[in-house]
Amino acid sequence: MRTSRRSYTRAAGRWACAAVAVVALGAIAGAQPPGQERLGPEDVGRILTGSQAPIFRSGVTLVTTDVIARDENGVFIPDLTRDEITVLEDGHPQEIASLVLVHGGRVYNQLLPPAPVQEGIVLPPSRPVNDTAGRIFILFVDDLHLNTSLTPKIRQVFETIADTLIHEGDLFGIVSSGPSAINVQMTYDRALLYSAMGRITGDGFSNQEMIEQLSGGPGGPGELRWRAHKAFKLARDIVRNLEDVENRRKVFVYLSSGYDFNPYEYERFRQSPIGRALGGIQQAANSNDSFYNGITDRDIDMFNVNERQGTVFADSDLALELKQLTLAANRANASFYTIDPRGLVAGPDIGYDVPLREWRDHVFQTQNSLRLLAELTGGMAVVNRNDFDDALEEIDAETSDYYVLGFYSSNPDPTFRTRRLRVEINRDGAEVRHRTHYSFPRQPEQPVLTSAGG
Repeated sequence: MRTSRRSYTRAAGRWACAAVAVVALGAIAGAQPPGQERLGPEDVGRILTGSQAPIFRSGVTLVTTDVIARDENGVFIPDLTRDEITVLEDGHPQEIASLVLVHGGRVYNQLLPPAPVQEGIVLPPSRPVNDTAGRIFILFVDDLHLNTSLTPKIRQVFETIADTLIHEGDLFGIVSSGPSAINVQMTYDRALLYSAMGRITGDGFSNQEMIEQLSGGPGGPGELRWRAHKAFKLARDIVRNLEDVENRRKVFVYLSSGYDFNPYEYERFRQSPIGRALGGIQQAANSNDSFYNGITDRDIDMFNVNERQGTVFADSDLALELKQLTLAANRANASFYTIDPRGLVAGPDIGYDVPLREWRDHVFQTQNSLRLLAELTGGMAVVNRNDFDDALEEIDAETSDYYVLGFYSSNPDPTFRTRRLRVEINRDGAEVRHRTHYSFPRQPEQPVLTSAGG
């Protein structure tokens, strides 16, 4: 029997809380010296960055972004200097305050960020970054959006990730969004990758279930939106715990079949009680009217009015969910690498007759949601392809060779929270990849003090 929404609604809260605690506290559990007092979530940034105490700056925030520079042959450029790099924020050049090179998994400090000069504040000097691999992986298995029949293939792709992408010295955690209930604390133990793999079980809907079982109004099935919201919220909570980690490559591997808030809208409406009734009326009208007899173009079909309304609202809601997740990822300088285990999708399921046009629209929507999530965070989408080994080797190279640039924004206006980023390399034939935006967290509102007299 399929797990219904009501059957695991109560458990969903426990999964989300446990998963967030996994990412926030897993590294602490591994780094805690024996015999000492346990630390709290507020210490995760201190432990991962190697800082003795958090540094608070008044009104000045160091903005960091990962940059991957390659020559015309696709080879990483490891000898860039600060003078060859230009950082633009909303089109305005910014002064580079820090430059860290990670090449072959080893960290080299090209330029350490100076403490900003501010009257009345004394800051300790910056400590050099430890010469370690410095890669942090979050393996996010969105089993709520992975079809049950795909389970063997999902495990195969996950095994390829474990063999190709995760190396000795990499810190990683594994979290699932649904009934697989995978919560692997941040660890260096690669054996836990393979033990978690056997617990992965897809719980997503098939095409037949989306058409025949899911109910909903013009905006699309509520169950799909609930599942997507749970997955996005869990991912946002995990990413927020990575904001305090600096000068480390934060890689979010997102294993999912993508999102479509209003799939097969025409077919679902046609098979609904109202759709069947209207279909009978229209069929009778067509049989008596030779002008419409035999016309099947959906552009003049009465069902299409309902379809277009649902598509508009569903697409807007999905775009809003993706925006919130990408903003959180950009604040944490975490790159999303989305992987669709369906691989190269050739056609709909042979066991169920699905209109080809609607199937193509559904596949495009799900794949496009994964592409957006990757592109807006400076990552890469592995969709509609079967060469997972080559794709993961490419991801491995991107996460092993890169620069971390830091700058203090010249725009002090806190109301401009989301800002465009552009990095240019002054070298012939050089190509650069980086995130395109970043966003400051919303400032907490200050309490308004009033006198007792009014």
